[in-house]
Amino acid sequence: MEAKFGTILPTFAPMLTFDLTHFPVLTTERLVLRALRVSDVEEVFALRADPAVMQHVNRPLATSLQDAEALIAKVNDGVAANTSIHWAITRKGDDRFIGLIGFWRIVKEHDLGELGYMLARAHWGQGLTSEAIAAVLPVGFGTLGMHRVEAITRPVNRASIRALEKNGFVQEATLRDAVFFNGAFHDSMVFGRLAEGAAPRPA
Repeated sequence: MEAKFGTILPTFAPMLTFDLTHFPVLTTERLVLRALRVSDVEEVFALRADPAVMQHVNRPLATSLQDAEALIAKVNDGVAANTSIHWAITRKGDDRFIGLIGFWRIVKEHDLGELGYMLARAHWGQGLTSEAIAAVLPVGFGTLGMHRVEAITRPVNRASIRALEKNGFVQEATLRDAVFFNGAFHDSMVFGRLAEGAAPRPA
C-alpha cells in the first residue's frame, strides 16, 4: 500500500499481457484448431442458424450471411486487439469449419478468461468438444498466462457439463434465474479451473 496526502491507496501487480500476432494453430488426435476465416461464412451461418446448437446460447439465431460475417469480423477484431481469441474447429484432413471455441472474455486485471464453445450438430456425441477444450487450456494457462479459466452453462446442457468436468473444471455455483432470454428466465452454472499449482499473483 502507498500513502499519499494521508490517504491509503492500493498498489496493483501488472495486468495480464500477451501478444496474439502469431496465431497459435493447435492440433489434437482428431482436430485442427485454426484461425477463423471469412471463407468460413456459410458454415458459421449454418451453425448459428441451427436452433439445436443455439438452444443454450444467449444469442439470437443468425438470419443471414451478414450475421455470420459480423461474427467473423468480431472474432478477428478481438484477436487483432489482443482482447480475446477464438479458434475454428476443424477435423484433421478436412479444413471445413465445424465449430468455434475460445476465450471470448478476458479480464486482464484478474488474469481471468471465460471459455465458450459450440459444435455443429453432426459432430455431437463424439467427445470433440472435450478434445478441443483440452487443446486450448494450455494456451490459456501457458501462453496467455491466465490464473483462472471459467465457463458458464445451463443445468440442462449435460453434454457441456461433462466436457468441462472431464477437463478438470469444478462447479462453483448455480445462479438462479440469472439470464432472461427468449421470454424466460434461465439458471446458469459457473464452472472454474485454476492454473496447475496456482498461487497468488505477486503484489
